[in-house]
Amino acid sequence: MILIRPFLPESPAWQHKKQAGTLKRPSLRAIFAGDLRRTTIVTTLMFACSYGAAFGAIQHMPRIVPGLAEVRELARPAQEKIVGAVQLWQELGGLVGRVLLALLAVRILARRKLLRVFQLPGLLVVPLVFALAAGASVTLVQWGIFLCGLLTVAQFSFWGNYLPRVYPTHLRGTGESFAANVGGRMIGTSAALVTTTLVNYMPGSSPAEKLAWSAALVGLVVYVVGFAASFFLPEPKQQELPD
Repeated sequence: MILIRPFLPESPAWQHKKQAGTLKRPSLRAIFAGDLRRTTIVTTLMFACSYGAAFGAIQHMPRIVPGLAEVRELARPAQEKIVGAVQLWQELGGLVGRVLLALLAVRILARRKLLRVFQLPGLLVVPLVFALAAGASVTLVQWGIFLCGLLTVAQFSFWGNYLPRVYPTHLRGTGESFAANVGGRMIGTSAALVTTTLVNYMPGSSPAEKLAWSAALVGLVVYVVGFAASFFLPEPKQQELPD
């Protein structure tokens, strides 16, 4: 990436403004000023919820799979092979989610409506998959994690489509980076710690079952919070990128 980045062309809008001397200097304070305050706060919270679903639930599945009835008595190499297969289904689901988001983004113009195509099913699917995971078959877990990956990873692609439309050119990188890095990578990833902390308070007769219930609870909470926050998500004022 270090070698390739210098050869990537600049944004035409950014380049034109820089050459004309009209490009404003970005400021962290500016993304919390005026109408942008609401945009920044809501997108940061929702980005945290998207990452929270991934790190608080989905990424724990490799630790749950070895506790499945079909798997727990197998030799370690056989267990690892099944874990790898389940992770492959998760990644395939994420890939399908990204493609599906790209197809729907040009057909569903309302951004909140587009996002809820993935949020609403996720409210049911993610907690249900993990609540039932410990007692399910490997096949059901594979299909379940496929759907979880699809519904969650599609939301990552959504933010790449949405955020450039709600910030002016000179604040676009600042606004996107704050939501992704502070909301997603700093706050959202901490859901992994929350999940493992809650394990001791969960029902279940085995560590895998307790972890599954903990992941189900965290997945439910972040999806509920994300869905509630979507009602405050501003719609872009125009289809074209703003100046």
